[in-house]
Amino acid sequence: MEDKENNPTCRDVPSLLSSFVDTFVDFTVSGGLFLPPLDPNFRDSSNHQTTTPDGNFNLQTHYPTPDRLIAIGDLHGDLEKSKQALRLAGLIDASDRWFGGSATVVQIGDVLDRGDDELKILYFLEKLKREAVKSGGNLITMNGNHEIMNVEGDFRYMTKLGLEEFTNWAYWYCLGDKMKSLCVGLEKPRDIFDGIPLTFRGVKEEYFHGMRARIAALRPNGPIANRFLSKNLTVLVVGDSVFVHGGLLAEHVDYGLARMNKEVSDWITGLTQKSAPLYCRGRNAVVWLRKFSDEVARNCDCAALEHVLATIPGVKRMIMGHTIQEAGINGVCENKAIRIDVGMSRGCTNGLPEVLEINGNSELRVLTSNPLYHNKYKAYVDDDRKQGLGLLIPESRPKQVEVKA
Repeated sequence: MEDKENNPTCRDVPSLLSSFVDTFVDFTVSGGLFLPPLDPNFRDSSNHQTTTPDGNFNLQTHYPTPDRLIAIGDLHGDLEKSKQALRLAGLIDASDRWFGGSATVVQIGDVLDRGDDELKILYFLEKLKREAVKSGGNLITMNGNHEIMNVEGDFRYMTKLGLEEFTNWAYWYCLGDKMKSLCVGLEKPRDIFDGIPLTFRGVKEEYFHGMRARIAALRPNGPIANRFLSKNLTVLVVGDSVFVHGGLLAEHVDYGLARMNKEVSDWITGLTQKSAPLYCRGRNAVVWLRKFSDEVARNCDCAALEHVLATIPGVKRMIMGHTIQEAGINGVCENKAIRIDVGMSRGCTNGLPEVLEINGNSELRVLTSNPLYHNKYKAYVDDDRKQGLGLLIPESRPKQVEVKA
């Protein structure tokens, strides 16, 4: 009788079981998604990393100009609004599958907090990343200040239902680990709650388990942090646009864009210090800066912006989120600063979805779901100028195109 250990079928059982369990957990936690297989050619699913021989990955910071570039602002846990924004740009079909062809899409961070569907959005974006690659497209996700905060354990802006989503994740994840531990040949899973306190001062007892689950998922080297957030970029250059959640200063560029991406990723995977890098903390951090985001145009530091752009070869504009623009996507400093956070999440201002489109010859357009918005914008500008109050909304904005969601 053939030795079971030398039988290829028997040898494959542990890995097959592990894959099945992972798929089962993903399907349950994501709200019913089956993630397509990963690209086999040493490309990460997010299509902006290459795997090295030692199993690590290098984040890609610079990309050439695509034929079509779409930028999407802060999503903050609102899955339905996220899908509306994607449909505005023709990136997903009626069945929520990738429909964007070879387009490059940048989501500028702040998927976490303020909403109830944080994990579902992370999984949904991962699904679209894998589908996009097969069509020659690319979906790039970035870290916002709320991703950094959550990895550091700052949960001030989570919602009750958001906490329950992580509790549900922990239940199924741990159940999956128990199933794997029954299989001889699989390494015993580590306890995801190891080192996490049982109680929290100032927190109601009913939330203790949810807090532990969220910490377990999102702390450095946590399963969700590792799987999703560590693969986000913190700074990105696509063609003649530089993307960052808050803003860049000359000192950040001098430090190194690729260097920041690697260091933030290493921190999230637990390879370096316990706290976020200094350039991710404080009012002048790359994920917190608001020097170019004030809705009053004259309050934006255009001179500093010009200096920063001059230090990044080939870059004409900075595209950022973080600060809600009640006037919709807009530009200041002669459209060299484009602000794309429209507060679309119900946890923010419940704004109507808008996305930024840049075609191959650098024409900027705003795709909006609000059929009245453009006229309102013009009326407000005229009214403010007549009364001599100064611009209460930005001095300029990209060309706007109405698209039905």
